[in-house]
Amino acid sequence: MAMLEVNDIHSFYGNIEAIKGISLTVDKGEIVTLIGANGAGKTTTLKTISGVMHPRHGTIILDGEHIENTPPHDIVMKGIGQSPEGRKIFGALTVLENLEMGAYARKDKEGIQKDLDLVFSLFPRLAERRLQLGGTLSGGEQQMLAMGRAMMTHPRVLMLDEPSMGLAPVLVEAIFDTIETLNKEGTTILLVEQNAAKALQVANRGYVIQTGQIVLKDSAENLRKNEMVRKAYLGES
Repeated sequence: MAMLEVNDIHSFYGNIEAIKGISLTVDKGEIVTLIGANGAGKTTTLKTISGVMHPRHGTIILDGEHIENTPPHDIVMKGIGQSPEGRKIFGALTVLENLEMGAYARKDKEGIQKDLDLVFSLFPRLAERRLQLGGTLSGGEQQMLAMGRAMMTHPRVLMLDEPSMGLAPVLVEAIFDTIETLNKEGTTILLVEQNAAKALQVANRGYVIQTGQIVLKDSAENLRKNEMVRKAYLGES
């Protein structure tokens, strides 16, 4: 049984159907990536999984439990954490306070401290700036903070929405190194990423989304070799 199973979901903005029957699975311990152009429906898919939007049709199952009509705060408590597109950190709070917000629903003090130590070990810059306001951090540091805050939910599935967007190449490498480290330590990851080349380097499997529909799914290795993917998303002629 998949850790996360999305079956034929349809989600709307008003009367506009944004995703049109998407199905995907994420097995325990995998990195699965969802790639596609701007406006293809990647973020809407994550919003629907996280409960920010509810599908008009279809099911979402987390470890055997239906969550398609569950409020987003309950979905966090059930084990889905998300680092959103655009980071959306709390600029008026310190780095430490932002991370503590990620653990707001948790009661296990020892576990919270353990996860905080993990975040600081993965992102030493955050440890150095723990008392600095989030809004004064660089873009790369804010992305680290957004990922760290999601990690503080202690997720069974970590969803990352465009973690490399707007970052310098050296920081992109650092972010993807961290994604691989998290996965090696047991975190299951659903990765939405426009940098398809990097995403397919770290992922086990991938899905290609166009205009709200999955048009291709395969192992990451096979997708890297696929002619359509190479031309449309990897910049090859």
